[in-house]
Amino acid sequence: MDILLIGGLWLDPSAWDEVTPAIEALGHRPVPVALPGQGDGNTAATLADQVAAVLAAVDAADGRPLVAGHSAACTLAWLAADARPDKVAKVAFIGGFPAADGALYADFFEAADGVVPFPGWEPFEGPDSADLDEEARRRFAAAAVPVPEGVAKGVVRLTDERRFGVPAVVVCPEFSPAQAREWIDGGDVKELARVEHLDLVDLDSGHWPMFTEPVELARLLAAAADGTPDGLATR
Repeated sequence: MDILLIGGLWLDPSAWDEVTPAIEALGHRPVPVALPGQGDGNTAATLADQVAAVLAAVDAADGRPLVAGHSAACTLAWLAADARPDKVAKVAFIGGFPAADGALYADFFEAADGVVPFPGWEPFEGPDSADLDEEARRRFAAAAVPVPEGVAKGVVRLTDERRFGVPAVVVCPEFSPAQAREWIDGGDVKELARVEHLDLVDLDSGHWPMFTEPVELARLLAAAADGTPDGLATR
């Protein structure tokens, strides 16, 4: 199965470099998705441009792919399920949850000169970054790509309720499956409360497991693609 890999804020496709060979070794085809505005210098890119890039990858996939979104890009993965409910086999949310219709995509950090730069490590102190040493933090910050303001402040539009029939899995790195379930059941993640088949799986890492636990992340994604929940570690 093709596994589409969509990076969150400040990441370009190279973020998946250590994940892709591990996915290939497990018999699947990894496809890192290049998002307009994240690595190509297009600071005028919009959320609609990024959605179009993800849908183009879905349409080009061999068969029905698993679409994996990381962090803010969980919403991009969900937008793909909304736009292509018959084409997307499953959605994986890594370290995040999809925004609801009408919400802003990722209006979390201050913009400057039309882009949202990486804000430094202070907002991510604690479980998010505990598994990153100083050298890893330095490399991340040096490679971080400012995200166009037109992406971060784009309005999410969901239109097809058939998306709730697309199976989904939440990969829980800096939070536990129990915490995720509490948030979903408590109404904080309204979209996932309506998903008909939802798995919650544990990954012992911080917010960026593609850097700190790439092999285990690949294993979880491959298990999700294989439809073998017994291959998914739970806490």
